[in-house]
Amino acid sequence: MTGVILVLLLFITLPCSYASQAKNRNNYVEDACSVTRYRNLCIRTLASFSNTAKHNPSIWARAGVSVTIGEAKKVSKYLATNKIALSDCIESFQDTLDNLHRSLFVLRKLSILEFTSQLEDVITWVSAALTDEDTCLDGFYEQKGNHVKFLTNRVSNVTYMTSNALAIVNKLATTGPECLTN
Repeated sequence: MTGVILVLLLFITLPCSYASQAKNRNNYVEDACSVTRYRNLCIRTLASFSNTAKHNPSIWARAGVSVTIGEAKKVSKYLATNKIALSDCIESFQDTLDNLHRSLFVLRKLSILEFTSQLEDVITWVSAALTDEDTCLDGFYEQKGNHVKFLTNRVSNVTYMTSNALAIVNKLATTGPECLTN
């Protein structure tokens, strides 16, 4: 009976492991970021979570959204103080922050029974944040100058981070609710 329970526990926790061969904290973040488009940015922004998150996709998803919120807040504040920033861009970034905060709230409250619908919502909201950021960038399309380039680079960086967060959330969705821990 004990052997059956041990095999069952192994089977349940196996999908939760990103890479059971990970030998150090760099391997954890590298494995978590392996599904992202902007891998180096992902590794740089999430490396500090390695000791906490290890192989837990739920923690990695929260970390990805959380660091994106932090950067989006900085850019939103910067946009609001710049005369060159378009009001549509500022509004789009506020929508981005709303969607990312909503996503983080749900990621913190994931439950086994509602996992699928919760992740569908989070994926929708993070995708919407990405669309909002693209809308902001579109507003700068015909503008020129170093200041505009600096603004678009900052907004683009948040877009890359949001793309990475979405990839990590999608990875969590494929692992299933077995990975949930408090």
